[in-house]
Amino acid sequence: MTTATLDWYGCATFRLRTAEGLTVFLDAYLDRVPDAEQSGVGVDDVTAADWILVGHSHFDHLWGAERIARRTGATVVGSYESVRVLAGAGVPEEQLVAVAGGERVRLDDATTVRVLPSLHSCVWSAQPMPPADEVCLGEVGLTLQDRTERMRALWAGFDAMGDDVKAHLAAAALGERGDGGALVFVLETSEGTLLFQDSIGAWSGVLARESPDVAILAVAGRANRDGEPVQGTTAGFVAEEAAALGARTVIPCHHDDWLPGFSRRIDTAPIRAAIGEAAPGTTLVDLGYADGHRLFSPP
Repeated sequence: MTTATLDWYGCATFRLRTAEGLTVFLDAYLDRVPDAEQSGVGVDDVTAADWILVGHSHFDHLWGAERIARRTGATVVGSYESVRVLAGAGVPEEQLVAVAGGERVRLDDATTVRVLPSLHSCVWSAQPMPPADEVCLGEVGLTLQDRTERMRALWAGFDAMGDDVKAHLAAAALGERGDGGALVFVLETSEGTLLFQDSIGAWSGVLARESPDVAILAVAGRANRDGEPVQGTTAGFVAEEAAALGARTVIPCHHDDWLPGFSRRIDTAPIRAAIGEAAPGTTLVDLGYADGHRLFSPP
């Protein structure tokens, strides 16, 4: 019997293949700097895609979608900023669907996707990539201007990286103006429901209304709850999300070392323990790269 499979290609990029044969990419960041952990699959290896759902416009989520869409004819669903960037990169307008949250898009006769408004992690924080069990406090009530000023330290850090990283960032710079407004996607398939979140931030009231079978949750970065940095740990926030969603399975993402010098591999053991306490009916399932996980099978 054919069943849905999910392949993780690192960072927050996945390929979903439904039981009916639909191929959906969740984000599209496949090509990495040579020193990063590698999934073994690059953009040039992708020969088939029907849809690409992009959670936000940063290069580590959007870059690659323009080439996959042009090669395969896939339709891209993303924020208005993502669509602007992709149109500028030569993706035909008829292959672009701009959304902001609240839309329902039919992918085929058996699959639809609902779009929810979401939030990006607090990348401007002094602790932008803490270990999952590190307590982060403070930085509440900052204005947009304050946060923008703090981002200068992040850009300065990128500037100090090696030539390979600089070349990579230059190639991936498609002209985006920030995250473009983060989105969460809820895919409703013939076998079950999958929620996809690609940055560790959320409107708590929005997530509380959802009850997917499986939830892909970002687990790296200073978490963002309702527009303010979480006062506590990444593990605690992810466990809080898991409890609110009530999913049978949580699959972590954005937790590998995708850009050495900026990112770090996140140990998911504290997250697993926190979920065990807050949501004992939920199992955390760590995927390896491109391992063809049977999505809706019991964990």
